[in-house]
Amino acid sequence: MRSLFWRILASFWLAIALVAGLSILLGHMLNQDAWILSRHPGLTNLAEEWTQRYETQGEDAAQDLLQQRKRQYHVDVQVLNESGDPVVRGTFPRRAAAFEARQHESHEGRLPWRRLTAEYTSEKTGDTYLLIYRIALPELDAWHRSSLLWPLSALAIALVVLTLFSLLVTLSITRPLSRLRGAVHDLGQTTYQQNSLARLADRRDEFGVLATDFNRMGARLQSLIGSQRQLLRDVSHELRSPLARLRIALALAERATPEAREKLWPRLALECDRLEALISEILVLARVDADNASAEDIDLNRLLSTLQKDAQLSAPDQEVQLHADPALTLKGWPHMIERALDNLLRNAQRFNPPTQPIEMRAQREGERIVISVRDHGPGVDAECLQKLGEPFYRAPGQTTQGHGLGLAIARRAAERHGGSLSLANHPEGGFIATLDLPLQPGIAGHP
Repeated sequence: MRSLFWRILASFWLAIALVAGLSILLGHMLNQDAWILSRHPGLTNLAEEWTQRYETQGEDAAQDLLQQRKRQYHVDVQVLNESGDPVVRGTFPRRAAAFEARQHESHEGRLPWRRLTAEYTSEKTGDTYLLIYRIALPELDAWHRSSLLWPLSALAIALVVLTLFSLLVTLSITRPLSRLRGAVHDLGQTTYQQNSLARLADRRDEFGVLATDFNRMGARLQSLIGSQRQLLRDVSHELRSPLARLRIALALAERATPEAREKLWPRLALECDRLEALISEILVLARVDADNASAEDIDLNRLLSTLQKDAQLSAPDQEVQLHADPALTLKGWPHMIERALDNLLRNAQRFNPPTQPIEMRAQREGERIVISVRDHGPGVDAECLQKLGEPFYRAPGQTTQGHGLGLAIARRAAERHGGSLSLANHPEGGFIATLDLPLQPGIAGHP
C-alpha cells in the first residue's frame, strides 16, 4: 500500500532539501573565488590572453592589456613569476600593496577590495605565472547584482516546482476529502449510492481503505434502513389481522348473552396470546441489529447439548441427533446463536415425521464453523427457497402455526456475526438449514 503519510513526508522533505540546497549553492556561488573568476567578464580568460600577449608581443603589450581591463572593468592586476618577482608593472599602486600587507600582518579591519589569485602555466614555454586580481567591493557588489539572473532563475524554477508539488499534494488530500464529504452528505440525506466512492476505493493508500470501509458502512446502513422500513410495513400488515379478530370478538361479546360471552373469552385470550407472541418475535428481530454488547467466547458443544435436550423435552416424539466436533468455540453473542439454532430446530420439528430423527451437525472448516439442522419433511418448492428467511414470509400451503420470523431471526443473527444462513432441500430428501459462522465476528461474510 502506498502510504499517504510517506508521500506527504517525502514531498515536504524534498521541498525543504531543494530550497536548502539551492540556498547553500547560491551562497557559495556568490562568494567563491572560482565563481567570480569564471563569471566576471574582466577576469574570464585574462590569464591566458595576457600570457599569449606577453610571450608574443612583449611587456608593453601585456601592460597595455592590464590597463585596458582596469579602465573597462575597474580591476587591478599584478603578475608574478615563479620566484615571486613582478613580471610587469601591473595596475595596482605600490602604496595600496603596502597597505594591504600591513592589514594582513596586523589582522586589523577589512580591506576595501576583494583579492583573488589565479595560476596559469604557458603551453609554449612552460613558465608559470601568478595573477593577483583586486576588485573594489562596491564594484564587486554591483557586478553581483547584475549577474544574479541565472541563480535567481534557478531559484524561481525551484519555487515553481515546489508550488506544483504542493499543489499536487494538496489536491491528493482535498479531492478525496471532498468526495467523502459528499458521500457523508448523501448518506445523511438517504441518497447515498454504493458506487459513488468506487474510484476512490481503488486507491492503494489510506483514502482507499477509508473509502472501502465507508462503502461497507453505507451498504450496511442502507440495508438496515431498508430492512427497518420493510419491517415496519410487514408489522403493520401482520398486526392488522389479530387486531381485526380481536375487534370482531369484542363486538360479538358486547351483543352476546352471558352464556355465549363466556364461550368467547377463551377465543379472546387466544388472540391476545398470538398477538403477544407476534410482538415478542418482532422485538427479538429488532434487537438482533440493535444489540451493542461485546462479543464473548461461546462453548458451542455445551450450547448444542442444551438445545438438543430442550428440543427433546418440548417434542418427546421427535428424536434429535447431535454430531459435533470436540472443543468447538467461537467468539460472538451467545443468546443470538442460541435463538437462531432454537428457531432452526423448532422449524425442523414442525415438518419432520416422528419416525425420522432430526440431524444436527457442527464441524470446524478452517477459520469457520458450520452448523446444519436437517429434517426429513416434504421440503420447500424451489421457487420459494430464495424468499425463505424474509420477515413474515411463509411458504404456500403451510398449515403449522408461525409468523414467518424464525428463519429471519436466524439469518440476522448469522449476518451479525459476519456469517450466513443457507436454506436448501437436501439431496436425499427433507430440508436443511446451514449456519456458516466465522471464529471471530466480522471475518469475511457480510460487512
